[in-house]
Amino acid sequence: MPNHTNDLEKRLWDAADQLRANSALTAQEYSTPVLGLIFLKYADYRFSIVDKELSTSKASSRRTIGKLDYQARGVLYLPDNARYSVLINLPESADIGDNINNAMRAIEAENPELKDVLPKTYKQFENTLLVELLKIFNSIDYSEGGDVFGKIYEYFLGKFAMSEGRGGGEFYTPMSIVKLIVNIIEPYHGKIYDPACGSGGMFVQSARFVEEHQGKPEREISVYGQESKSSTLKLAKLNLAVHGLSSDILQGNTYYEDRHNSLGAFDFVMANPPFNVNGVDKERIKDDPRFPFGLPRADNANYIWIQVFCSALNNKGRAGFVMANSASDARQSELEIRKQLIESKAVDVMVAISSNFFYTVTLPVTLWFLDKGKKGTDREDKVLFIDARNIFQQVDRAHREFTPQQLEFLSNIVRLYRNEQPENVHDGNAMLDEHFPNAVYIDVKGLCKAATIDEIIEQGWSLNPGRYVGVSDADDGDEMEFYERLEELNEELEKLNSESSLYQAKISENISKILDGLS
Repeated sequence: MPNHTNDLEKRLWDAADQLRANSALTAQEYSTPVLGLIFLKYADYRFSIVDKELSTSKASSRRTIGKLDYQARGVLYLPDNARYSVLINLPESADIGDNINNAMRAIEAENPELKDVLPKTYKQFENTLLVELLKIFNSIDYSEGGDVFGKIYEYFLGKFAMSEGRGGGEFYTPMSIVKLIVNIIEPYHGKIYDPACGSGGMFVQSARFVEEHQGKPEREISVYGQESKSSTLKLAKLNLAVHGLSSDILQGNTYYEDRHNSLGAFDFVMANPPFNVNGVDKERIKDDPRFPFGLPRADNANYIWIQVFCSALNNKGRAGFVMANSASDARQSELEIRKQLIESKAVDVMVAISSNFFYTVTLPVTLWFLDKGKKGTDREDKVLFIDARNIFQQVDRAHREFTPQQLEFLSNIVRLYRNEQPENVHDGNAMLDEHFPNAVYIDVKGLCKAATIDEIIEQGWSLNPGRYVGVSDADDGDEMEFYERLEELNEELEKLNSESSLYQAKISENISKILDGLS
């Protein structure tokens, strides 16, 4: 969720959530249709602005204004029965659900890119509930400027992710994490790919990054995604449409399907894949060129995902993705894959993140950053490790996020490491000056360390930032550190138990074959 949650977003959410609490609908049944109404209101707002402009120009022209004129100005064409102003003025005796369903169908008919994307389940809502929801979203003050609707949409998306628990994590990555990934890979221009795209948050933030650096997203970037679940795919297309972004998002299981022929095709890759997935049929992908370092023997897909991201990059490409902490130190076949990845000189930056950033898991995570373009630079034989586990703002008892200043500080550490100019849009200079007074990168105990490949070899090819950064003199190794380490060890134990079961089955199978041969 955004760091600056204003009163408008909270007021809208509180009102909408109160209505759900007084209905028989679950959060899952409620979420997509409500997001659809937010989308519809925003589409109507943009359409109204262009409609006024075209009406003015029509007065001085004999040419008939049509659908293409609206689309040429970057807005969805809305037929009369799909206008929010029409729906809000329907009598309460009308079948509101049926009217909204028909409005969504009409929008899809006029805008083929949204075919089968918009929600059409409003008949399950009571009329009185829909009337109140239409009124709530009609109260938004357009004069506030900025990306008001986008922020509201993201706020609701994040709240629904929290309320849906573990299922919500399948489509939503917290905004703090997304912003840090985007800031570090710097997608100023090029093709962006997310093979586990969820609701498309990585793409939206990439567009914002371009805008913040005086670029036009529609000219500078093109986005490509893959998502296995059709419901989440629709959520992504809806999210991108809300933000006026065109995209090429396809449905497919990334383990077995490469719908975008991704090998070496992209400038940037960003993702938050599912962690520690088991049951992937490796026989089906054993000859897939996306896995040049081989497949892990353990029943765990982490290093399958890592290679999907790496292989999609062109020879100058950068990737940023979320990964379970255990992957940084994983042993046996996964260690061999990690060794090859490090030797390929692609690993650029590793950032350790505190626990409680995600709505669905309390475990701390690590952000991995790859950069195939660092070959030939003074970073070629180094990896930057950052320990950000003590950098956060507590949102509530169970959730944390980065402030804008903290995000800028962490991003500026990487910029200094790359010999780039630091930014000071969010007044992050105070934190930077404290640790880097000459605006030149240096290793800071307990915060960051640029380790050489030789130092990584000494640590058994580990990519765990804690092994390199150490503990600052001011850090007394508090209780939080203990519990985070305990959680990491528990995750590792579960992984080893899974591997143990695999080997036990293999040993039993081999013993049976030997005994059969003796009989």
